[in-house]
Amino acid sequence: MMHMTLYWGKDVTLLIDSWKTDSWLSYLLTLLACFLFSSFYQYMEDRRLRFRSLASSNPAQPSSTSAAVPLLPKYRRSAKFATALLFGINSAIGYLLMLAIMSFNCGVFLAIVLGLAVGYLLFRCSDEDTVVVENVCACA
Repeated sequence: MMHMTLYWGKDVTLLIDSWKTDSWLSYLLTLLACFLFSSFYQYMEDRRLRFRSLASSNPAQPSSTSAAVPLLPKYRRSAKFATALLFGINSAIGYLLMLAIMSFNCGVFLAIVLGLAVGYLLFRCSDEDTVVVENVCACA
């Protein structure tokens, strides 16, 4: 039976019918997987924002060699493609995390929120390199 309110317990069905926890070991491994997956989400978001800043940055002034000039547009196109690919992967991971939270299990909820916070602290909370995001909505 699917819960429609928050509950505590080791019996969880997560995302698919075959991912069921029936023991404390399987429940703790599921919480660890949720924690790591949500930390990985923050890592991928950091990579996407770095590729985005790389793709939108102005290329350096070309040197006197004419061989380097034609490579710049291809490089920027591949960086934009990588940014779009990472956005798609990140969107899929974000929606899977949302669906996991919709299992309404408090342990899963806390594991995902803590994983997002730790991932943000490890991967996106750097003082050396500031990335400006003009839209804070995750869907934009």
